[in-house]
Amino acid sequence: MGGVPGLDRSGIASCRAAGLAYTLPMTVSSVAPMAIAAPRPPLPPGFRARRGLNWAIVGLTYTSFYLCRYNFSYANKSISDEFHFSKGDISTILSCQFVAYGCGQIINGLLTDRIGGKRALLIGAAGTVTMSIAFGAASFWGMLWLFALLWGINGYAQAFGAPGFIKINSAWFSERERGTFAGIFGCMINLGRLFANHLLPSLLAGFVFLGMWQVPPQHWRWLFWIPAGIAALVAVLLAVFVKDTPEECGFKNPFPGEADHADQEVKAEIWTVFRVIVTNPIVWIIAVAYATTGAVRQSIDQWFPRYFQEVHHLEMTGAKFQWLGFLIPFAASAGSLLSGWVSDRFFHSRRAPVAAIIYFAQVGVTFAAAQVTSVNWALAFFVLIAFTVNSTHSLLGPAAAMDIGGRKMAAFASGVIDAFQYFGAALAIKGLGWVLDHYGWGYYFYYQVPFGLLGGVLMYSISHRHSLKKGDTH
Repeated sequence: MGGVPGLDRSGIASCRAAGLAYTLPMTVSSVAPMAIAAPRPPLPPGFRARRGLNWAIVGLTYTSFYLCRYNFSYANKSISDEFHFSKGDISTILSCQFVAYGCGQIINGLLTDRIGGKRALLIGAAGTVTMSIAFGAASFWGMLWLFALLWGINGYAQAFGAPGFIKINSAWFSERERGTFAGIFGCMINLGRLFANHLLPSLLAGFVFLGMWQVPPQHWRWLFWIPAGIAALVAVLLAVFVKDTPEECGFKNPFPGEADHADQEVKAEIWTVFRVIVTNPIVWIIAVAYATTGAVRQSIDQWFPRYFQEVHHLEMTGAKFQWLGFLIPFAASAGSLLSGWVSDRFFHSRRAPVAAIIYFAQVGVTFAAAQVTSVNWALAFFVLIAFTVNSTHSLLGPAAAMDIGGRKMAAFASGVIDAFQYFGAALAIKGLGWVLDHYGWGYYFYYQVPFGLLGGVLMYSISHRHSLKKGDTH
């Protein structure tokens, strides 16, 4: 093993299991064995079906969270028109949500590693349902500070979602499946967006339900009340059917030989989790890169309906907008799946090199988008940006967090990293609102270019690493 006296394969495995760092010289003999994956032992009978049930309900729960978050982008222009809010005012509401979400990710990630993922998701569901109902009711008063307060509290409640989601699935998925899982994670997010893209514009415009009942155009407050009802129903399924770990369902050690799964306990002491995660410098590099992902992702997701309404004068129920509503989440899902699969299959579960490539591709795409003026090219570039930015979103959020924290500390690792996505989004959205108010939509894409460049440089700086754990480089 690279000529390290007294340290054989079993000794290295012992170091890993104990959480100790070790390093090996970067030689052919030390690296070559890592490229050969050991055969995966068969899963216990019935495990896949039970994991599928668990996964489906947890995924639907998180999908419903997104339905209670992306509803704002469709109400954006209606709220502005009704209460004469500027784009800067709308950015204030969004920034409050993002800051609260970011703080909540850190706090709630730490709590989730202690209380378990299922409880965290149920707390988050209760909070987002309550705040969505309250936000819709606040339309009767129309006060900016009240909207900002309620949407901020909703952001904090929603911050129980990702840590809970990742905490549960880090216990149910093998270390070798986590990149692919991250892609599926992205798909569940985009399922919520796809549903929102069709349901919410229809509520504003009116529609025929099941070809029999005419539903008239609704006030924008229903864009918050109906998603709240859907989230409440899914939360009931979560409470009844979901389990935190395979062991709770009678599956003992379903992933033999993996150090992360050797300890069946998934709850950890808060101080231990905090110390291990915050002293890992790789966490902070990924967190800052993730902030750039959040800046671009939210600039697209929160403003694309209004961009097409004001720049290209599209109706949200028109054919082109409906195609965009389908293609953005489709491309985002494809990017999530492809990036996770590529990192697992061709880069031996290394996330940074794949992320660096995608960030630099994103720079080229956003710069090119700024050059176009036709509506069809604009539609195409929004889809391409969605592909790139959601690739890094799923790759660095759930996958890298599980790599760093394992099943005991995945929630807090994801919380710290995801918090920076929303801190970055809060700053970027506030700045974008000012730019749009003062200079118009012509600077919309140029504003996004530097974020992708910074993300690419940061990921390139750690792309040589074979592990994201502290002190482990090979």
